[in-house]
Amino acid sequence: MSQVQILAIPGSLRAASWNAALLRLAQERAPEGVQVEIWEGLRDVPPFSEDNEGDSAPATVHELRNAIAAADALLVATPEYNGGVPGQLKNALDWASRPYGISAVVGKPAGVISASTGSFGGRWAQEDVRKALRLSGAAVLGEGLAVGKAAERLAVAGEVDPEIAAGIDDVLAQLAAAVTDRYALAS
Repeated sequence: MSQVQILAIPGSLRAASWNAALLRLAQERAPEGVQVEIWEGLRDVPPFSEDNEGDSAPATVHELRNAIAAADALLVATPEYNGGVPGQLKNALDWASRPYGISAVVGKPAGVISASTGSFGGRWAQEDVRKALRLSGAAVLGEGLAVGKAAERLAVAGEVDPEIAAGIDDVLAQLAAAVTDRYALAS
């Protein structure tokens, strides 16, 4: 295996999203042999409908599914709204999980990180995303990175909080190891 490809999905539609900032940091900090690609299509994913889950799914859904299928691992960064995962992100995960049992997420190593302006860093939303991914068949990593008080900790220009950098590095290392293990088992 030459390079580990991680597809990163920011769960916020906000232009100045703290979660997108975490994924850009992951891109910048990706170690040698790891590439992080940020998927920017969340805004265009329509509401999930079982009536259209097969070949008649909208083009954006096919793009999402193909991007997940082409990646070795998945990294989701979620904000937390009212103690849970944002509807648009959950909607995209529902589309990605179909068709049931043979979707692109089955067996895919997946990590979940979050940033929130609150003290807990989006931990409840993280658990929602982990649960949705696990139930969809993904191989979800245990703990992710939860960045609380993101407005203060991520807004410092030119400086990276050492704790956040170490957390990103750890998640990327775990995903890379899970991908390597997965391919080793398959051969």
